[in-house]
Amino acid sequence: MMQIIQISPLDQKRSLVFLDNGITFALYKGEIRNLDLREGEELSGAQYQEIHSEILLKRAKRRLLYLLARMDRTEAQVRQKLQQGHYPEDIIEEAVAYARDLHYLDDARFAQNYVRCHKDKKSRERIRMDLYSKGISWRQADQAFALEAPQEDEREQILKWAKKKNYSKKTATLKEKQRIYQFLARKGFHSDDILHVLDHLT
Repeated sequence: MMQIIQISPLDQKRSLVFLDNGITFALYKGEIRNLDLREGEELSGAQYQEIHSEILLKRAKRRLLYLLARMDRTEAQVRQKLQQGHYPEDIIEEAVAYARDLHYLDDARFAQNYVRCHKDKKSRERIRMDLYSKGISWRQADQAFALEAPQEDEREQILKWAKKKNYSKKTATLKEKQRIYQFLARKGFHSDDILHVLDHLT
């Protein structure tokens, strides 16, 4: 048995239900009325299991699939979204496993796609940092680079951008050099590599 220690409004339609074992979840106010949940009253294991399986888990799966239908995301990103929806951790784990088993959620695929789409626009380091911020490990990022950009060289990339911007060390003013330096730095290229290309390879 568990005790409902608090039912607190979350927004106009939902409330948070706090149990004495530390579990918290959100239900629509109509669901709370239909289930006759009240502060201070006991919640049996069977009642909680019904809420867990028939309401929260189904809702979490639908929410997760909706999120993935709109755009590809990492496991960390969908976990964060579900946490923001106040789903208990065990619900989140089950929903993530469900999407992973269906191959709707695949961090390796996400990393490969991200590298493929951005390898000509950003430095490897910037892409690594972007992936890391989305929950992709360094190892997964390196594997994605090995598959999608195995021969990519930072200085070659910088040289491509310099040519695209019609930069030449012979004719460029100091202001033009500063402008393209800042442009390349914003893309995540290292200072030494930028200066080497601008001073010696253009």
